[in-house]
Amino acid sequence: MAAAERAAFLPLPLPLRSAPPRRGPAQRLKMSKARESPAATGGAAAILLRYLQDQNRPHSAQDAFGNLQREHGLGKTAVVKALEQLAQQGKIREKAYGKQKIYFPDQDQFPTVSDSEFKALDNEISELSSKVQTLQQSCRHMESELKDLNGSMTTPEMIKEIEELKKDCASYTEKLERIKSAANHVTPEEKEKVYNEKKLYCKEWRRRKRMATELLDAILEGYPKSKKQFFEEVGIETDEDYNVTLPVAV
Repeated sequence: MAAAERAAFLPLPLPLRSAPPRRGPAQRLKMSKARESPAATGGAAAILLRYLQDQNRPHSAQDAFGNLQREHGLGKTAVVKALEQLAQQGKIREKAYGKQKIYFPDQDQFPTVSDSEFKALDNEISELSSKVQTLQQSCRHMESELKDLNGSMTTPEMIKEIEELKKDCASYTEKLERIKSAANHVTPEEKEKVYNEKKLYCKEWRRRKRMATELLDAILEGYPKSKKQFFEEVGIETDEDYNVTLPVAV
């Protein structure tokens, strides 16, 4: 088997070209008929024969159509007919795999490849595949670095941020010095007294709130309206009305 058959099913990259201008239905129908005419089929046969010989690898009708449609404007039907015509003329070979047909040039026109040449090609493919993997990893690493850099501050932004932080530090340092130099410091005894009073008042607040809640719940058991309506009629204001939260007991 020749080298082309062995490397038969490698994917063929599509040529990158700009999209053709949009055409109306009548123009598309006219062009479709022109592509499928005998003259178009003959031109397609020449294009396909030259293409298959240059590529020297198997193609399905869909592969050939996809790779040549933009460049040569070939229709799908014209491609299928041209491939079948070339196969009938013996200019290319045809093999069926289930419902799909594969076309490739006659390998007798190419020189025979020895086992050593096959081995050299396999080694070259392995080396290139390894290089591709290395380059892909390098690209991913650089993309990650680029993403980090794009998300970071620029040098002018960092300089501005440093200046603002220096100003904040100077302001806080000045405030700290004023606090240290103040003569009216609170003694530990005064601080303890304030904390104890706070605990006492919070405890009393909690006790009275619990008593009021129990009393109101008892009244509401026999009240015909809702709790909200009762509070509005009586004029009761709750802590929640003023967004006041009872401190947690320590």
